Amino acid sequence: MNKPILLSTPHMGDQELEFVKEAFETNWIAPVGPHVDAFEQEFCQVVGTPHAAAVSSGTAALHLALRLVGVKSGDEVFCSTLTFIATASAITYLGAKPVFIDCDRTSWNMDPELLRQALDWRARLGKLPKALVLVHLYGQSADIDPILEVCDRYEIPVIEDAAEALGA
Repeated sequence: MNKPILLSTPHMGDQELEFVKEAFETNWIAPVGPHVDAFEQEFCQVVGTPHAAAVSSGTAALHLALRLVGVKSGDEVFCSTLTFIATASAITYLGAKPVFIDCDRTSWNMDPELLRQALDWRARLGKLPKALVLVHLYGQSADIDPILEVCDRYEIPVIEDAAEALGA
């Protein structure tokens, strides 16, 4: 039998189906509405931030964040090697170049020591990146403290992509 093995089968409970039905009945499909507003407010409470904006995808979120920190054509942005294509895509959308920093062998997240070495070397060359996109993988946070410490030292903005580790 040639039965496909699905990556993730869709599932909706009764409550989710009611929300979908309500969205169609009230014509609040996109891009805003009472459920989007409620999601943003609850998200702020859960992660402890004063502001949040729901966007259409993780790629759109990265693109927006990179623009907000001033990344433009010709810039370089350091990012994780082990990530979804959205990381590099959002960087290249702006005409910038992704520069990959390798991962730690145990967590698969960015290796803080390799990042420090790369930034120290780039500082000596006078060629620091415009930003760092740090991807938190597989439900676990990257080793954030040494990463923030070295980025603070060189005044490199850190964009955290927690799409795979929200709440970790």
